[in-house]
Amino acid sequence: MTTLDFAPAPGAAPLHRMVLAQAGAEIRSMLRNGEQLLLTMIIPVLLLVGFSAAPLVDVGGGSRVDFMTPGVLALAVMSTAFTGQAIATGFERRYGVLKRLGATPLSRTGLMLAKTLAVVAVEIIQVVVLSGVAIALGWRPASSPLAVVSLILLILLGTAAFSGLGLLMAGTLRAEATLAGANLVYLVLLGCGGVVFPLSKFPESVRPVLEALPISALTGGLRSVLTDGAGLPLAAVAILAAWAAVSLFITSRTFRWE
Repeated sequence: MTTLDFAPAPGAAPLHRMVLAQAGAEIRSMLRNGEQLLLTMIIPVLLLVGFSAAPLVDVGGGSRVDFMTPGVLALAVMSTAFTGQAIATGFERRYGVLKRLGATPLSRTGLMLAKTLAVVAVEIIQVVVLSGVAIALGWRPASSPLAVVSLILLILLGTAAFSGLGLLMAGTLRAEATLAGANLVYLVLLGCGGVVFPLSKFPESVRPVLEALPISALTGGLRSVLTDGAGLPLAAVAILAAWAAVSLFITSRTFRWE
């Protein structure tokens, strides 16, 4: 006869289960937030349609939609992984949500992984929607197995880099400072990261600095792959990998739960 053991067996769930559960909660929160939806979806779509349809920017004689689409895809990654995540996490920290999470077995690394997975899930939706809008406007991206692999790698590296920077800001600054700083950085990088205006329009003295920014590397890499049909852009990959490694390492050491 089998004896049933009803003794409690407390213990933390495996790390992957904790990360997936937290990622699911993050995704639901992001999709229910109207401000997040405006930042991550509506603004990129409006920029794509507006700058592709109207001759507002000189793109050097090429198709405006071909120039704009990779930049807007990069902007969507930044808006989700950096701006939206920094603001949301900053206020979670202020209202004590992170303090309660800090009392659970979920580690700082686990929290960063969960937030990054949630961001990737939202980005998949963004890529599908923005690509559909761009194709309706006449965009015809380069299509090859190498282009698909390069696209995925660039977006993942960009996500890691911007997530690290967003969590670094949210984990060290006050919520109000994070709100102001994240929006300011968003606007500055929108104007100086090659998203709307080609970097060739800027003075040569500042171009090396601008090209080293993560948004410039992601925009340039996506543009070379999707528009020019080039192979894997190693320079862009190296820049994004460096930003990701440094920002995530510093965040894992400095992030404060409260």
